[in-house]
Amino acid sequence: MMQAKSQRKLLLFHISKEKIAQIQKVCNKFNISIQKVEPRQYGENLGALAGISGMKATGKAYIGAELPSEMMIFSGIDSDTLDDFMAEYKKTGISSIPLKAVLTPFNVSMSVGEIYQELVKEHNSLCK
Repeated sequence: MMQAKSQRKLLLFHISKEKIAQIQKVCNKFNISIQKVEPRQYGENLGALAGISGMKATGKAYIGAELPSEMMIFSGIDSDTLDDFMAEYKKTGISSIPLKAVLTPFNVSMSVGEIYQELVKEHNSLCK
């Protein structure tokens, strides 16, 4: 399902233009492209949003509110690059985004709402 060498991409949700511009500078150092996901795309599965070959768009319309908090999803990024990216991100002083995930075979078919709920649960259990 997931291709071995996929394009490095960072999906961003509910993040201001100013913060995206800061994140873009970090992404440029690691050859990672950014995709800002709009609320109307929230019914879509993560794989289709990330442009993973073989992942078909559901075409499900989302009619609802913007996510209540920021979220970012990494696609096609190996763990060493991810570690380097996060170190550089922290060094730049950009405010933290607590809800983040790496695209995996487990979550690639999830909708934006589903992954958001999972990450909120995970974050809340870690912060107790």
